[in-house]
Amino acid sequence: MPTTREQACFEAGIKFGSLYHQFAGTPVSPDSTRSLETAMAEAIENQPYCESVTVAIDDDRVADTIDHENGYTELTGSLMTVEMHIAYEGVTARTRMEMEDGYPLMKLVGVVDEADE
Repeated sequence: MPTTREQACFEAGIKFGSLYHQFAGTPVSPDSTRSLETAMAEAIENQPYCESVTVAIDDDRVADTIDHENGYTELTGSLMTVEMHIAYEGVTARTRMEMEDGYPLMKLVGVVDEADE
């Protein structure tokens, strides 16, 4: 059986997979970044054990990737930073996705057990 800490980390991975694969390819423009951030966060927060989600889409990077007259680009991990806190039975997994060495890396930032505080 997995430990509570392992299960919290697993749940965080599930949320990241869902967020990334559900929204990658979504049309985005500098005018729609705020509403897309909100939609992404609220969609993932509906999932079990999700305490909080913060999505920040970089307007300048979005604008820089628009290469046609339609005024939008496709959302990719390189355009956003995401933070999530997943709470599972007294354990909180803190995660982050950000650009690292040219790649949108999803990582575990820390695991906090209420019993340890």
